[in-house]
Amino acid sequence: METALKAIAEPNRRRMLRLVWDAELSAGEIASHFDVTQPAVSQHLKVLKEAGLVDERRNGTRRLYRARPEGLAELKAFLDDFWGDRLDALKREAEREERKKHGKRN
Repeated sequence: METALKAIAEPNRRRMLRLVWDAELSAGEIASHFDVTQPAVSQHLKVLKEAGLVDERRNGTRRLYRARPEGLAELKAFLDDFWGDRLDALKREAEREERKKHGKRN
């Protein structure tokens, strides 16, 4: 989980992940969307792969990348729990403030 969070903390990696979400793309095709060097793109893809967020498949000399939805499932579950708890607490606090404003007690 920590590796995945660190991987998606970098904006270019999030963009790369979006690019390969619905389609398998080569490293070169991915690189064409960025103003960074091919080696930099390859390094970003390596980080995403090590985090379990993308799969890499070789086709001759080409490396093809595709998002791994199952790799994102654990991360999504964590974020859903995290935000769900925080949003519940925020809702309770907002309701408490609203009651205070209108002179009502719990």
